[in-house]
Amino acid sequence: MTNNKTSFTPEVETPSDPHNAPPSPDRARRWLVLYPRAIPLAIFLAIAAITALSVFAIESNARARERAQMREYAQGVAAALDRSSSGFSSYLRAGAALFSSLDEVSPETFDNFVRALKLNTEYSGAEGIGWVPVLEAGDLPDYYARTRARQPDFPDIYPRAGSNTGRIAPVTMFAPASPRNRRALGYDMYSDPARAAAMAEAEVTLRPAASGRTDLTQETSGTAPAFAIYMPAFRLGTAGERQLVGFVYTPFRAREFLDAAISREGRRTFGVRLYDGEASTGHLLVARSIGAAASATVQQQVKIADRELQLVIESPNAQVLSPLSMVTLSFGLALASLLMLLARLLTQQAYEDQARLVFFEEQHSIRNSLTRELNHRVKNTLANVLSILSLTRRRASGLDDFADSLEGRIRALSATHDLLTVTDWGTTPIRAVIEAELQHFRSALDDAILLDGPDVELAPNDALSFGLAVHELATNAAKYGALSVAGGQVTIRWQRGADPAGETAWAEVEWQETGGPPVASQRRRGFGTELIEKIVAHELRQPVALEFDPAGVRCVLRVPIRRPADFRIREKPGELAQRTG
Repeated sequence: MTNNKTSFTPEVETPSDPHNAPPSPDRARRWLVLYPRAIPLAIFLAIAAITALSVFAIESNARARERAQMREYAQGVAAALDRSSSGFSSYLRAGAALFSSLDEVSPETFDNFVRALKLNTEYSGAEGIGWVPVLEAGDLPDYYARTRARQPDFPDIYPRAGSNTGRIAPVTMFAPASPRNRRALGYDMYSDPARAAAMAEAEVTLRPAASGRTDLTQETSGTAPAFAIYMPAFRLGTAGERQLVGFVYTPFRAREFLDAAISREGRRTFGVRLYDGEASTGHLLVARSIGAAASATVQQQVKIADRELQLVIESPNAQVLSPLSMVTLSFGLALASLLMLLARLLTQQAYEDQARLVFFEEQHSIRNSLTRELNHRVKNTLANVLSILSLTRRRASGLDDFADSLEGRIRALSATHDLLTVTDWGTTPIRAVIEAELQHFRSALDDAILLDGPDVELAPNDALSFGLAVHELATNAAKYGALSVAGGQVTIRWQRGADPAGETAWAEVEWQETGGPPVASQRRRGFGTELIEKIVAHELRQPVALEFDPAGVRCVLRVPIRRPADFRIREKPGELAQRTG
């Protein structure tokens, strides 16, 4: 005895030849169908990226223009500061030249000199001009006598009054003579290291020298940052040597000095800081802050009487984009949204059209298969009727029993087709499919058919294909196999199965016939065999194995267990537009 075994695995379509690629519109439409959500998003992101680059370019140009304006403003403020200091340096040079030619600087001479200058201290931030003679400690009694003879209310020298070591440089005259300026009289310039250093530098260089930061506490009410410019006055001694007589000086209030320069240049939204030396917190002289963190700074070096100062211009940290950037951004986002919407509509329409084409092609294929199946089933139905007549006649006890049994079995035949339609293309239990196909046989040979398996729900098309296979196997068994003779038996078992990843599940069904006539080793392949091995296997997309063993036919097939989402379109064709959207 030979064991004939056939198997079938669904064919897989091979990729088409790239030389036969569709034209460009079809290729574009295919992209729309394959990526219905990605393409609109890609268009939106592309336009948004272009918009972002445009805004970045606009903002970069705006920042460049702003930095150019800051540099121009810094140069203007620095020039204004230099003009103020240079003007007073010229006054000091003139005063030093005048006082060097006199044996003694009298209050009248000093007042005439100041009146000739026509000082405008409000315009430059300067306190005025003063005269500071340089004395030795032993010269103090004579100094007090001469000075108080002309200025009876002249105070004692402070804060070094009574000192008998080193030189002393008291403020002796100061103009304009305001109550605030008179408080500076008698102040010893050498008592302040910053002032003393500037005086020493001026004495060596013979040029005006600016001091570092000082406070005007002794000269004004309250503490204010300030600095002073000193110009030495010399007189030739009896031996022709040069002797230091004193200093002509001008103190500047740092804030008013800076504000005067800003006013001449024009006030803007920039912040301005002036540092004595490098730009660091410990060297800050005065600041006009913008009240917020600076987004950009520009530094400009300023030289005041040979002293290097650092001017820093700050730009406010703008939290919003420029008007042109806002317009560009709004227009770009609006355009990107509009194009994304249009692309989404196009992809949705293409996807719906493609889904309809697939659905119609599938329905056309199903109709063709069902037409062939209808013709084949008509023949099988006639054979089944004859088999039912023979089975019923062997077991009927009378004419009435024969008629009743025959009518019930013919009605069971039509119930097989009704089962799938009454479920409204919903899921169908695998046991119900088997029982519907074998109902007319089980009513006559209930003990000859055994069913065993768990509850499994099948998709509509899978249930139809599986029912075709069971129907063909049952018809073959009734014609030639175990159901065609007394004592034959058919056992149908099924169980769940899945791949190791758990992504694909199926029900493995085994059809086993025993006790029937021996199966011929040489047989003709009929339409039923072709239907099971090709059409059913193709529809189920699972292999089907048919074994024609002499002891009985054995068939093993797998029926996919699908998720409802995989067949919802077939379940309710009216929801196609909603699904494809």
